[in-house]
Amino acid sequence: MSIPTPNDLLKTLIRFDTTNPPGNEVDCVLYIRDLLASVGIETTLIAKDPQRPNLIARVKGDGSAPPLLLQGHVDVVTTENQEWTYPPFDAVEADGFIWGRGTLDMKGAVAMYISTLLRLKTENIATPGDIVLCVLSDEEQSSNDGAKFLVEEHAEQFAGIKHCLGEAGATSTWMAGKKFYPIQVAEKLVCRLRMTVNGGAGHGAFPMPGGTLALLGKLLTTLDTKQPPVHITPVAKQMFSAIADEVGFPTSMVLRGLLNPALTDRLLGLLGDQRRTLNPMLRSTVSPTIIRASDKINVIPETASVDLDGRLLPGVDPADFVAQLQQIVGPDVLIEIVQTEPPGKMTPDMSQFALLADVMRELDPTGTSIPYMLPAVSDARYFERIGIQNYGFTPMDLPKDFNFAALAHAADERIPVDALAFGIEGVLKVCERYVG
Repeated sequence: MSIPTPNDLLKTLIRFDTTNPPGNEVDCVLYIRDLLASVGIETTLIAKDPQRPNLIARVKGDGSAPPLLLQGHVDVVTTENQEWTYPPFDAVEADGFIWGRGTLDMKGAVAMYISTLLRLKTENIATPGDIVLCVLSDEEQSSNDGAKFLVEEHAEQFAGIKHCLGEAGATSTWMAGKKFYPIQVAEKLVCRLRMTVNGGAGHGAFPMPGGTLALLGKLLTTLDTKQPPVHITPVAKQMFSAIADEVGFPTSMVLRGLLNPALTDRLLGLLGDQRRTLNPMLRSTVSPTIIRASDKINVIPETASVDLDGRLLPGVDPADFVAQLQQIVGPDVLIEIVQTEPPGKMTPDMSQFALLADVMRELDPTGTSIPYMLPAVSDARYFERIGIQNYGFTPMDLPKDFNFAALAHAADERIPVDALAFGIEGVLKVCERYVG
């Protein structure tokens, strides 16, 4: 098998339809296995479901440092009900971009990591520690067949590893006229909830003012207008302070003011569209997503419920979060935890941040690296449970008007044709210098 260019590799990965559900990542993962084997890199496949395997590969270092993990997933989200300029699994190259589902999240990064491993092997590039690649299934749904399964049942595969590179970081963004490379060092955790109100049942022919759905409406209005309290984590403090150091007045003053809980909400109101992006980094959040009430049109329901997507800041206990919400909605609303996870570390391991920032400065002296907390979740949280600190590091120098977050999971997801070459150089430099 000939070694493809990084862009050709990405195109091949995109053409495997790994929409999750159901995933069916097997053909994509087997292609990666065969490609690595063609240059003498041994791989291990570990699967809970044979159609959804995970791949682990290793290129040996000189043994003077611990191994470094590169982890990424090859499943993608649906394209249903989206209108695309080019078919989402054709991997068309046009207008300076490669178009297709997964170019950003995250087959582009996986192509970057695979290409790095291929270069380490074929060019005999020396590294202090082993470089371990883990290609994962099922990140976009539950990770039950991917990272969660590996961590819970095959943790021995990651023995000695303390740090990893993964998704959601080191992609350029602009704020207040300055260029930044946010590197993820933490992420929020899932806490899914259900709130239920009870207003008494009745016949639909006899309206019931103030009944169940009126109570539900009041509850939704309350959730729309009142939020959990501001809580400034160490990562948020470092991030906002680092941005403030680079931008001019009055933006710098506003950013520093956001770190004062007494001023946070007032200042967020001055930030327009940026409020939606910055607010989740300063508090745990909850978003109503699913409503359940009567299943018959002529029956006024006795109870109605709303399911909520809660996202907890690192270190926040789910029970404490429920107590905060109970104070907001009042004692007559029943709150149940539907799904949650162990609280994450409030203070991440920042020991490798300087290395990553130095590499980014060499790649692009015009940008500034800053620590970043992902408001969503990724497979990083599972690796954290076995003592591995994740750094979101998939370097991309993107056009100024390119909105990575808006395009990931959306129609016309695409990546600049020169993005992977930039990123591979960054990942290679980290592999060569990582000493743990």
